[in-house]
Amino acid sequence: MTEKRNLDTRNALVSLSQAIENVAAKVSQSVVSIRSRNRGNGSAVVWTTDGHIVTCSHLVRKVDEVEVSLSNGKFFPAKVIGNDPYSDIAVLKIQASDSDNTPIKPIEIGDSENLKAGQFVLALANPYGEYPSITEGVITSERSSIRGGGWWWAGIMDNIVITDASLNPGYSGGPLVDVEGKMIGLNAAYISSRGIAIRGSKVKNIADQLAKYGAIKSAYLGIITDIISLPPEVGAQLEPSQGEGLIILSVEKDTAAKKAGLLIGDIIVKFDNEPITNMHDLRRQLLKQDVIGKSVKLAIIRGEKKTELTITPREASRSG
Repeated sequence: MTEKRNLDTRNALVSLSQAIENVAAKVSQSVVSIRSRNRGNGSAVVWTTDGHIVTCSHLVRKVDEVEVSLSNGKFFPAKVIGNDPYSDIAVLKIQASDSDNTPIKPIEIGDSENLKAGQFVLALANPYGEYPSITEGVITSERSSIRGGGWWWAGIMDNIVITDASLNPGYSGGPLVDVEGKMIGLNAAYISSRGIAIRGSKVKNIADQLAKYGAIKSAYLGIITDIISLPPEVGAQLEPSQGEGLIILSVEKDTAAKKAGLLIGDIIVKFDNEPITNMHDLRRQLLKQDVIGKSVKLAIIRGEKKTELTITPREASRSG
C-alpha cells in the first residue's frame, strides 16, 4: 500500500512538473527582454504580430527608444509609442523584417475578471535576453486594489492581482499567467513578500489605447473620492443592494461634476446603471470611450436617500 501511495505521489509530481514545463515553453516565446541606457534591463510581452510590445511604464520612463531582445536572442531597436505612468503600462513598437526570421508570437490573454484566491499562477521574465525565468505561486487575495509604496507609483493602485509568486529583479513587465499559459496580469512590483500584477483586462484596455492613440482617452468628472461603507438600511435601497460606495471629498470648479450638482458628502453608487462600489468600478466606466460627452445617469446617496443626477463627462487625455 505504501509503495502504491509513493508511486501515485511520484506520478502526480511528474505530471505537475511536466505541465509547468509545457506552460513555460509555450509562454516563453512571448516574453522578451528590453534594455535602455537610463533604465537598464527589464521584461516585456509581445502584444501583436506587427511588433507591438507591452511593458511597465516605470521601466521606460523618460526614454524614447530601447532595445528589445526576442526569443531568438536577436536585439532590435524599438520606439516607445505610448506611456501611461498612471496605470504603469507602456507600449513599444519594434521594426523587424521578415528576412530576419524573427519569431513574433503574441501573448494569449486569459480571463482576469473571475480570479479566485488559491488559484495557481506562474510569473515569467526574461530581463537579459537569454533564457526566461519562472516562479510559481497562488493568488493570495481577491482584493483588486492596494495602497502604493513604490517610487514609481503612490496612492491607490487598482485592478491588480496579488500573489505569493516571488518577483525577482527584472520580473517587472513580464506576464503572470494561469495554468493554460494565458496572461492574467502584467508583473509590476514585489511588496511585503507579495507579487503585484496589473490585471490583464486593464492591461488590454490601456495597451490597445496606447497603441492606437499614443495616449489614454478617458472621461473626467472633476471629483476626489474614497471608499465608504453603506449602512444596511441605505444599501437596501439599491437594486441589487450594495455594501459600499464612493464618497465625494472634493468637487472641482467648472467641471462636469460641478455642473451636475454633485456636492461634498454625496455617495456615488451607480454610474450609467452600473454599480459603483470602489474606485476601480468608476475608473473602468470612465475609460469607456462612449461615455465621453454623453449624458449619463449618476445614482447617489444624499442624506441617506437615493437620488439621480445627469452628468456629462468631459474628455481627459493624458500621456507619459
